[in-house]
Amino acid sequence: MKMMKYAAVTDLKQAEVFERPVPKMGENDLLVKLYACNICTADYGVWTGSRKKQFPVAGGHENIGIIIDKGDKVNSEFNIGDCVGFSIPFCGLCEECRNGNTIQCEHILDAIKPTEDGVSGFIGFAEYKVVNARIAVKVDPSLPFEESCFLEPLATVVHGLKKVRPTRFDNVVVIGAGTMGLLNAQVYRFYGSNVIITEMMQKKIDVAMSLGFDVIDISKDDPVEKVNLLTEGKGADLVICAASTTSANKQAIKMLKRDNGKVLFFAAGYPAPELDIDSNQIHYRAMELIGTYDATISDFMEASKILARKEINLKCLLENSFSLSEIQKAFECAATPGAYRVTVRL
Repeated sequence: MKMMKYAAVTDLKQAEVFERPVPKMGENDLLVKLYACNICTADYGVWTGSRKKQFPVAGGHENIGIIIDKGDKVNSEFNIGDCVGFSIPFCGLCEECRNGNTIQCEHILDAIKPTEDGVSGFIGFAEYKVVNARIAVKVDPSLPFEESCFLEPLATVVHGLKKVRPTRFDNVVVIGAGTMGLLNAQVYRFYGSNVIITEMMQKKIDVAMSLGFDVIDISKDDPVEKVNLLTEGKGADLVICAASTTSANKQAIKMLKRDNGKVLFFAAGYPAPELDIDSNQIHYRAMELIGTYDATISDFMEASKILARKEINLKCLLENSFSLSEIQKAFECAATPGAYRVTVRL
């Protein structure tokens, strides 16, 4: 087990499989045999060129595997045979980490800087991974690997939820029924919110309706008027922009209730969408415009608990799966408009 296969994006719309030595394991590390990695929007954004990176890029951060070896100083919390996912790397020593804000770790970029052979990224579409035990998060071993890969996306939803502080029976509107839109919708419903989804693609509308949500087809109805109707004239307590466009941003503001409404800007958009709002509105209506990005280690722990309860439907968010040798086909499928998560089997 001296060598391992891994995939990298080498050029626009080109992904290939390579071989490299298995990283050396330190005394605080885990050696993990990876079994699956889902392709994130950011991953195929690099592949399509919408997210500019210096090639080659070996992405992949929604992965899951089994511990097959551990360093001498790894405590008994982790054992060979445990199923684990991974948080965003953090040092655990800097001021931000000590305050629990691990996503702002001062050394986070060290984890994805180019290696000696010029490859940057998390190198997650790979057969093996060596990680410091501090970023490992145990997950329920009874879950299918491709579903456990939702640990990271769920953690980002939990992080946003903590920032907006919803209360039970809040009227929450989710703009967009893609993977992250439906994850947000299910988690907020799990925590007691009344959730409405807006969408225009029929495939996504059908999936959202199969999950039991009120869905507004914006190709047929004015979403602002429909939200007002469904909330009995109150408007939304919270709007989650899980689709990042200028039109979505404008709709979100108009959907809010008169006072103390919140908008959560969950998704990034490329090219960057615009937000046009009179600051007096924010002032007089006590409006909150909230940004969220990534997740802390505590969010990952919470996401693992949510996965274990098996009350979030993840099967409907899986589009297709491919072997590592089919990495080019996997990216082509993931980048298809309307596609949900694509799994790379490792």
